[in-house]
Amino acid sequence: MTSPSEESAPAAPTPNAGQQELIESTDGLYLVDAGAGTGKTFTVTHRYANIVAQDDVEPDDILLITFTRNAATEMKDRIVANCDYDMRALNDAPIQTFHSLCNEILDQHGFHAPSYLGIDDAITGSTQILENKPIEQEYFREFIDRFSDEHDEYADQLRCLSEPTELLDLINTLAAKGVFPTADGWYRDSRDALEGEFDAFKDAFDEVNRPRNGGSKQSTLRSALGRYGKDKCYLPDAPDRDELRGEYGSKSVPEDVAERVFTEDRDRLIEFVHDVYFDYLEFALGRNYLNFSFLQLFAFVLCCEDDDLRESLAFEYAMIDEFQDSSEIQFKLALLLSGTNNVCVVGDWKQSIYSFQYAAVENITAFESRLERFAAELNDDADRVSFPLEPVTRIELEQNYRSTQSILDFSENALVAPGSSRESVDRESVLEQVVSLFSNTERDHSQIEAFQHPDEHEAILTKIQEIVGNDEYAVEDDGELRLPTYGDIAVLTRTRDFGRELLSTAESSDFPMAYEGGIELFRTDQAKLLLAWLRILEGGSAAKRGWAVVLERAGYVLDEIDYVLEHGRYPDAMEGFRSELEAFETHAAVTRRVFDRYGYDGATADVLLTTIQSLHSSTTMTRGDLIRIIERGVESGYTQEVQAAAGTDSVTVQTIHSVKGLEHPIVILGNMNSGAFPPSGGSGGTVTYSETTGLRQRKRYDDAHGDPHVYDNWRADVLRRCQPTEYDEERRLLYVAMTRAEDHLLLAAGEEPNTFLEELPVEIATLEPNVSSVDLDERTQTQFSIDLPASPGPEGYSPHSLMDDGIYEAVSDGRGTEFGSRVHEFAEDYVLRTDATPDTDDERHVKAFLDGLPGELRVEERAYLPLEADGKRVTLSGVIDLVHVTDDTAEIVDFKTDLSRHAESEYRIQLSVYYHVLDEWFSDRTVTASLFYTAEDTRVEIDPLSEAELAELATENGLRP
Repeated sequence: MTSPSEESAPAAPTPNAGQQELIESTDGLYLVDAGAGTGKTFTVTHRYANIVAQDDVEPDDILLITFTRNAATEMKDRIVANCDYDMRALNDAPIQTFHSLCNEILDQHGFHAPSYLGIDDAITGSTQILENKPIEQEYFREFIDRFSDEHDEYADQLRCLSEPTELLDLINTLAAKGVFPTADGWYRDSRDALEGEFDAFKDAFDEVNRPRNGGSKQSTLRSALGRYGKDKCYLPDAPDRDELRGEYGSKSVPEDVAERVFTEDRDRLIEFVHDVYFDYLEFALGRNYLNFSFLQLFAFVLCCEDDDLRESLAFEYAMIDEFQDSSEIQFKLALLLSGTNNVCVVGDWKQSIYSFQYAAVENITAFESRLERFAAELNDDADRVSFPLEPVTRIELEQNYRSTQSILDFSENALVAPGSSRESVDRESVLEQVVSLFSNTERDHSQIEAFQHPDEHEAILTKIQEIVGNDEYAVEDDGELRLPTYGDIAVLTRTRDFGRELLSTAESSDFPMAYEGGIELFRTDQAKLLLAWLRILEGGSAAKRGWAVVLERAGYVLDEIDYVLEHGRYPDAMEGFRSELEAFETHAAVTRRVFDRYGYDGATADVLLTTIQSLHSSTTMTRGDLIRIIERGVESGYTQEVQAAAGTDSVTVQTIHSVKGLEHPIVILGNMNSGAFPPSGGSGGTVTYSETTGLRQRKRYDDAHGDPHVYDNWRADVLRRCQPTEYDEERRLLYVAMTRAEDHLLLAAGEEPNTFLEELPVEIATLEPNVSSVDLDERTQTQFSIDLPASPGPEGYSPHSLMDDGIYEAVSDGRGTEFGSRVHEFAEDYVLRTDATPDTDDERHVKAFLDGLPGELRVEERAYLPLEADGKRVTLSGVIDLVHVTDDTAEIVDFKTDLSRHAESEYRIQLSVYYHVLDEWFSDRTVTASLFYTAEDTRVEIDPLSEAELAELATENGLRP
């Protein structure tokens, strides 16, 4: 595999004609079609160096947007090599991602940005950027529980949801589209977007309703409506199938169906989404965090509303890389931040594969029309985009420095391959948009093959062994051909599951193979074993499921496991280990002990422990909550990016999404199977949004038949069938996979090849598996090296980050986290409702203590303390159990259910953090901090550490911003 650059640079340092045109074209509007392997990064960085070489231009005058942090770093490295500026001078230059740019804007200017939407909370230097999806989902579930309690009027809408977090995906989608709520409505005219566009929908309707085969065959829509109502339960007013499809023998659906399905009263739905959206914005700010979507939302609003700020931020030059991966809000942000018409967008529509991350391929395929429309929208009440919008000069990079001409020509077939037997693709119109690439390689020695076998994994391994050392698959290396090795080969797959299964097959055969890409963190052996012990500790019906996993891990066979579970006679050593775990006070301590017992000390165990510590510090999480988080992570396939520590000669396995921008001498595209690529799946969430149909609800709660029931919405079902297929992006994925190959391209399938493969101009041969033993001096290592996501904002740590968790592990007589959680929940309930009844002595002690406090009681107060540690700013955040406020004092109280005072020195660190936060909040009062030991009914005041001492601890513990 070559260097993981965003695109290959040309073999020679001299730019070709297309590259030279872009490098020299510094002023004006440019749309650059930079196809796969055309030296995009080489050209963009040379263009940057050419611009900054001008006498009156500094790096701060040029905005260069990339879509990954690694790409930004590489851009800086290459620019340094081509201009008079060194890395120190470019270190703070605006060469960055949209998210980091927005974070910088908000960090410096965003304090009052929420006020433009009617939100009272502010964005501060301690506001965290939340990247961890499981943590945000837990926050959102907590939010929805609160929202449902406070909004009885939306009970029917909430009943229809199969999974509340689907609303979080909807909110992020709307934010990417520039649709924002305000306290009394919607920001600017964004509500209009929620209605959809009937004219655009009618065009799509007409396209799928046109009779096929010159009028002799019924339309795609009429054929699809043959399944209308299947496995559905509609309200009585729904039309029947024949009414929608038209008279018998007709070839298309009646014209009036378009208006009937589009027209629907959605005011209540829009009100519901508005209130969820707005309240969640307030909730997130109240918890002092922003997700990536909200970063862009508030930066956009700030740039729209503050004219002076926008003008001060404006850049003389703007270049946006990978523009096909940008969203609508990012396009608009780029316009707001461009002070002149010196704007250059670079991309390739054929490689737009991130719609699930809100990318809009139309940003590049319809660049000119969107440029005019977005500028008009931004200028509707002020002169925000003042530069001329034409002419737009189009530059095409056609010289490919990666693949042979045979592979380039073959790859174009991916863009017109139907995704199913029912789909018809207009080849001519698609290929008219394609800028064909011309190979710069001297040879065209490519093998392009396809093979299949029901045991596809074994067949792929067999084919790899046939390739290695075979001169028919020779690869080019510095202008010469050499025999291929295992390290020259990459197996690409649409799904992670297939890659994991292939790796498992390879390991069982001692085959040299390594995995790169995203790993389903909660599906790892470490997570499964941790989940098993958590279930055992939780008890109840889930305990047997946990014991079954633990017993199997210990080597018990199925019959033995059944006997043990039936009689409940668990091995003494396991019972003893359970007792040991029950005594631990924190989930992190339980996790660490489980991993220690089973020898899990690699990166996967580390990232799991880090995730659990983050969850613990960010949420009030019980053991049951943690179990549910892991279970949901298993179901959703939550992923963490990993890199395998491969040996010097091993096959690489990657998903297609993770391989974009890379290249390999030999590519095997696996899992070309029906239902896998394109994947078969559900039809999305209950509440959906698209530009053409607007906001829609697939389910409705009603009691039309006398019994309350969640009904299917017939209009939503028909609307879905009126839309074009979603196979376009799958075709682009196929294209991306093919164009990763430099020398040879192979495609593999199992028993049922997909329509893609069947329609490609290649014969599918049957390959009989015959994997032989591999004798290599150095085997691949398949341990995962997991990269924890780096936040573009201030890093958040809990006070536990400064504490020694080892104090909990030495305790043998503790009462466990569940007991402590119940006591804390009682304290909160008693303060908020005063009618909570104590069940234990600890709770009775808490009640008596609270009854004796004369001032205002505040529970579960979140506190944030920024510190300067080793010259860097870090933020500590935690939740204070109780704040007792009187006219003269503010008292911090932390409830502890420990049976001893063994951890008091570490608790002092925790309370010191809270002390300094409250000392700032209540500067006119005396602030104290104390522990209340619930078992002893004793209060102990703590002498806090200074902020300098906390900063020193932060440095010692390696906390970094």
